[in-house]
Amino acid sequence: MQQVVKILVIRFSSIGDMVLTTPVLRCLKNQLDGEVELHYLTKKQYKSIVDSNPNVSKVYTIEKSTNEVVKNLKNEGYDYIIDLHKNLRSKRVIKKLKCLSFSFEKLNYEKWLMTAFKINKLPNIHIVERYLNAVKYLGVENDGLGLEYYIPEKDEVHKNDLPVNFQKEYISFAIGAQHATKCLPEHKIISICKELKKPIVLLGGKEDAEKAERIVKVVGANVFSACGTFNLNQSASILKQSKVLITHDTGLMHIGVALNVNVVSVWGNTIPEFGMYPYYPTQPDKYVMIENKNLNCRPCSKIGYDKCPKKHFKCMEDIDVKEVVKHV
Repeated sequence: MQQVVKILVIRFSSIGDMVLTTPVLRCLKNQLDGEVELHYLTKKQYKSIVDSNPNVSKVYTIEKSTNEVVKNLKNEGYDYIIDLHKNLRSKRVIKKLKCLSFSFEKLNYEKWLMTAFKINKLPNIHIVERYLNAVKYLGVENDGLGLEYYIPEKDEVHKNDLPVNFQKEYISFAIGAQHATKCLPEHKIISICKELKKPIVLLGGKEDAEKAERIVKVVGANVFSACGTFNLNQSASILKQSKVLITHDTGLMHIGVALNVNVVSVWGNTIPEFGMYPYYPTQPDKYVMIENKNLNCRPCSKIGYDKCPKKHFKCMEDIDVKEVVKHV
């Protein structure tokens, strides 16, 4: 009887970070000897991101504490834990399960140097490569196939479900982000939509719905808001069928890459050098990054703020609308 190798992969959040773990899942499943059974531990609200991934056999979720699942995890008898979050919560799981674990380099010190003093000691390496380095001791190598995102059939949105003028072709525009300083100001988004003069579907969550409606009201019939009315997988389905995605440094950027969509990414307070730019390892022509490199205050944070600490928000206010339109 063939031996089953059971592995628990830990990444609690968030959308983009979890999509960026998919090459690790695929490479573990395909490259280790014997039958490989992968389980994934994440927060409940992010379950759908990996639930349909064929490389994952079981998804464990938590709402507040890992104590909710530790007993069940112990009963699984894992051979390895791959910690792709590396925080106190994941370390607690490793300590309680008492099995061999591997983790990645978070580069917190290097990121702090960059944000606090603008001293760049960051290695020129994408976070996917850092995730994969965590499993290199198991003999796993990067297969070069990039990111993956699986949309369940029940969440497929067809073009004929959209308004008539969006059924031939359209551009997707992910207008939100987890932090305001990652987002273009609303007036910039409106200007881009007006300049493009093409059907544009606005993507985002419920928190983006009011902003999207204001944009639709100003721009008109060329813009359709899908913000807050479609779940994440449905939004991914809409995105998959678009000609190009305009996006900030956010989870939908990575989903767009996983679905092989052309990407125009606009960067605010964060920088691609943190290692989370669009991951197209063999197709660099599939994406363009637009950023203001002429600021001595950028990056101000490795994540973001609710408002610009300097109050001028030049990292986004100085973005040239015509440059975005040109690349689209």
